[in-house]
Amino acid sequence: MDECRRLVLPGSLGAESTSRRRPEARRTDRFTRGCVSCAAGCRVALALIVALAVPSAAAEPFAQGLLWRLDKPGIPPSWVFGTLHSNDPRVRTPPAPVAQAFSRARTFAMEIYWSETEDEHFYEAMQFDDDRHLAALVGDEVYSRLRQELGAAALPEEVLARTKPWAALLRIAAARGMGDGPTLDRSLFIAARERRMTMLGLEWLDEQVAAFEAIPIETQIALLRHALDHRAELEAQIEPTILAWLDRNLAALARINRVAAGDDADLRRHYALLTQQLVANRTALMAYRLFLPLKRGRVFVAVGALHLYGANGLLAQLHEQGYRVRRIY
Repeated sequence: MDECRRLVLPGSLGAESTSRRRPEARRTDRFTRGCVSCAAGCRVALALIVALAVPSAAAEPFAQGLLWRLDKPGIPPSWVFGTLHSNDPRVRTPPAPVAQAFSRARTFAMEIYWSETEDEHFYEAMQFDDDRHLAALVGDEVYSRLRQELGAAALPEEVLARTKPWAALLRIAAARGMGDGPTLDRSLFIAARERRMTMLGLEWLDEQVAAFEAIPIETQIALLRHALDHRAELEAQIEPTILAWLDRNLAALARINRVAAGDDADLRRHYALLTQQLVANRTALMAYRLFLPLKRGRVFVAVGALHLYGANGLLAQLHEQGYRVRRIY
């Protein structure tokens, strides 16, 4: 079984040669520098959108709790923490039990590692590299509404015109959802780097891009239109989501505001496809990548809380690997 990607500190990362980058990317460097916060903002909104499609089931295991301890005979303990990809002041400071577990760990495992170089790669992956254009896919009316929705955060026309539908959805999220300061995940990453912990990424950049690309284009378009049509409903999910996380209620996170999808069978199908690619498939990959690191013990795993929940969640999959999974907080 292959090992997680072992990461070096940002200072030792080599800069990508600008000669290999598209002219449009060079002309819009000030926008590429904002892609880390864009991606973080996207995850906030995508977690909210995905929650609409997660089935509500009272009997689901691992429904309450954010911090879990993993034990197996002969191996030092490890911990799994369900984060919320948010920089809300109520969220971004780890609770005391989390900080205590973090201090005992020697390895920090996160969903994905973001460097400046990978940031630029993600920025380019958000754009079509052929003759396709967003307006032709979604229609002029939707495209015009998108530009209006982005407002001051709108990209130059030559960049926005080539933006993929899933990336446009992320842009909407970033324009709406992010304030100042690091997200909880970023705060943990900074703390781990300062402690010189071993850093592991459970997902590679090309794998995350592939997860977005695997969403059918018609689903991407449907979800983009839904986000534009139901801005108020989606924004209204932010506060209940934060409160559910603060209450450590994974079941509530998984079912919050399901009413936004209504009884539209097609829309529910699109959300189910989104959930399969962005939650279920990625959760399975995380469990796979943790197999070897957990054998050494003292790993602190920080991933989005939705990945922990339910019979097919990360905790259930780690239990199947033979670990005793015990709630700490």
